[in-house]
Amino acid sequence: GEETWEELRLLAEVQDNFMTYEIYDDVITLRLVQEACKMLDVTSEVVLKLFGEYFFSFCKMSGYDTMLRTLGGNLVEFIENLDALHSYLALSYQEMNAPSFRVERTNDGRTLLHYYSDRKGLHHIVPGIIEAVAKDFFGSKVTMTILEQPEEEERTGKKEHVIFLMTQTNEGAKTETLPNDKNWAEQKDIAGKVMLSRSICHSTIRFIIRPDRVPHSFCPSYPKRLWIEEKAFCNAFPFHIVFDQDLTVKQTGVNIQKFVPGLQRTGNRLDEYFIVVHPEVTLNIHSIKKFINSQFVLKTKREMLPQSFQNQSMLKLRGQMVWMESLCCMVYLCSPKLRSLQELEERGLHLADIAQHDTTRDLILLNQQRLAEIELSNQLERKKEELRILSRNLEVEKKKTETLLYAMLPRHVANQLKEGKKVEAGEFKVCTILFSDVVTFTNICAACEPIQIVHMLNSMYSKFDRLTNVHDVYKVETIGDAYMVVGGVPIPKDTHAERVANFALGMRIAAREVTNPITGQPIQIRVGLHTGPVLAGVVGEKMPRYCLFGDTVNTASRMESHGVPDHIHLSPFTYRALKDKMFDIRERGEIQVKGKGLMTTYFLLQNLKLSEKQIMGKGKEETLPEQFVRRHVDVMSFEGRFFGLMRPKFSFLAIRLNVAHISS
Repeated sequence: GEETWEELRLLAEVQDNFMTYEIYDDVITLRLVQEACKMLDVTSEVVLKLFGEYFFSFCKMSGYDTMLRTLGGNLVEFIENLDALHSYLALSYQEMNAPSFRVERTNDGRTLLHYYSDRKGLHHIVPGIIEAVAKDFFGSKVTMTILEQPEEEERTGKKEHVIFLMTQTNEGAKTETLPNDKNWAEQKDIAGKVMLSRSICHSTIRFIIRPDRVPHSFCPSYPKRLWIEEKAFCNAFPFHIVFDQDLTVKQTGVNIQKFVPGLQRTGNRLDEYFIVVHPEVTLNIHSIKKFINSQFVLKTKREMLPQSFQNQSMLKLRGQMVWMESLCCMVYLCSPKLRSLQELEERGLHLADIAQHDTTRDLILLNQQRLAEIELSNQLERKKEELRILSRNLEVEKKKTETLLYAMLPRHVANQLKEGKKVEAGEFKVCTILFSDVVTFTNICAACEPIQIVHMLNSMYSKFDRLTNVHDVYKVETIGDAYMVVGGVPIPKDTHAERVANFALGMRIAAREVTNPITGQPIQIRVGLHTGPVLAGVVGEKMPRYCLFGDTVNTASRMESHGVPDHIHLSPFTYRALKDKMFDIRERGEIQVKGKGLMTTYFLLQNLKLSEKQIMGKGKEETLPEQFVRRHVDVMSFEGRFFGLMRPKFSFLAIRLNVAHISS
C-alpha cells in the first residue's frame, strides 16, 4: 500500500514521484531493491524476480498487450523479436538503454538464453519476465537457471553477459485439438485466403488466423533464377550492402553510394566505413553470424566521408543480416535509422531517398506525431507534478491556518463559520473564569525598553499557553499583562473548577521562572477565580471573536484586582466548588469588593493530591505544536504590549469588566 511505499521511499532516500518519459539512474532501483530486501527479509534475487513478473503485468496494463502478443508464435520467436521491439521503442524513448537477447539451440537439444546488458545487477529480473510470458501467452511452464556469466569476446565494451538454461514444459497447453474433417474443410478455405509473406526489407505480415489452424504441409516455392535486373534491384533497395567473409564490399544500393561515395568502388572493406552500434560486437563475419537474428545498426565513420558531409550528423543504418551460403556472402538489408523529420534534415536526407515500399517513410511521419504527443504528455505530467506540490503545500498552509483559527475560536465554532453557518449564542449554567495580571506591570513598563517587555510577556505566555493544553481549559484573551481562561466553556465539563484551579497553581509556578527585567528577580502575578453562569457567542464578521458576557466575568476580574501578589484568590462560589476536591484552601475573610459589597473570599494554596511536576504536565504531549504556540504568543504579546503602552492599565480593567473577548 501507499504507507509501505512511503516507508520504503524514505529508507531508500528517493523522490516520491517519477515522470513517465524520463530516464532514471539504476542507483535508484538498486536502493529500492536493497531496502525492500531488508523490509521483507528476502534476497535480492527474489525481489527482482517478483519485479520482473509485475513489470510484465504493468506493460500489459499500459497498452502494450497486443504488441507483445504479436511478437512471436512461440516463446523462442518472442524472445528473438524483443530486440526489434526495443529498437522501435527507442524511437520514442531515445535515452532507453535496453538489454539484448539471443537464443541458442545446442547440439544436445538444450535451449540457452543469452542476456546482455550495460546495467549490472538486474539480470534476475529476466526469469520473472520470461516465466510470466510463457505462462500467460503460451500456456507453458518455463524454469530458468543461470549456467554461467562469461566474458563475451565478440562484444565490445564492458557488458554483463548471463547465460540462462530454459527448461520448458507443457508447451502447447493452449493449443486446441485437431479439428474434424468438416471443420477442416472450412478452415482450409479460410487459410487459402490468407497470404503469409515476408518483404525483403524485413517487414513481416504475421498470421491473420491462428497458427495452429494453418496446414502444416505448406512448402514455399522458389524460382530457378532471380527475375530481377541488377540495376532494378539496386534502385528498388537503395540501402543495401553485400559483402563477403573478409568484409569486402561487393555490391551497394544507389543511396548508400550517394551518402557514402567511397562505396561506389567495389573492393573496399565494410569496417573502413562503418562501426557497429547494435549489437555491440566486433565487426567480423563470425560475430555477425552469431547475432544473425538481431537487428544490426551501423554508423558511418566521419573521417571516411567527403569534407562537405562531415559537418552533418552521421548516417545510421538499421536492418537485417542474411547469409547467402552459395555465394559465401552476407547481404545487409537496411534503411536509415531516423526518429523524426528533424533528424531526416540533419542528415541531408529526404523522404524521396527512401524506397516507396519501405515502411521507414511511414514510421518517421508517425513517430513525428508520437514525439509531439510525448512532449505534450511530458508537459502535462510536469504541470501535474507542480499542481501536486502546490496542493501539498496548500494543505500544509491550510493546516497552519486551521491551527491558528482553532486557537482563536473553539473548534466547533470555527467549523461552523468555515461552512458559512451562523453561530448562535449559548448559555452555560456554570463555568469557572480566571483572570491574572503581573504585579507592578505599569512600573516595569515605565522603566524598561518595549522589547524587554515583549520578551518577558512572551516567556510568560508561552508557559501559560502550554498549561492550557495540559489542563484542557480554554484561553479567552490576553490584554497587555492580563490573561483570561475559562473552564466548562465552550464544552461543558463537570470538573471545570478543578481544571482551572490546577491551571492557576501551574501559572504561579511558571511565573517564578520568568524574570523581572528591572530587578532580575522572578515576577509576581495575581490570580482571581469565580464560578457562575455566562452567555457565550461570536461577535463580529470581519474579525469574529468568541466572547463571554455576564456578571461572572466581572466578579472574576474583581477577584484578580482585589487579590494579593503570588496568591490565587477565590470567590465563595469557587470555594464551594473546590472545598471537597483535595485542595488546600485558606479563608481570607470578609473584604469590600467594588460593586459587590462585602464578600468572604479564600486563597488556594495547593493541590493535596498532585505534585508540582504533575500540575506542570511535565512529559505530557501538547495539543498544539510548540513552534506554533511560540509564534502565536510572540504576535499576541507584541499586540498586547502595544496597547498596554498606549493606554493606562486601568482602562483595560474597565473594558474586561464588561466584555471578555478573544485576542489572537
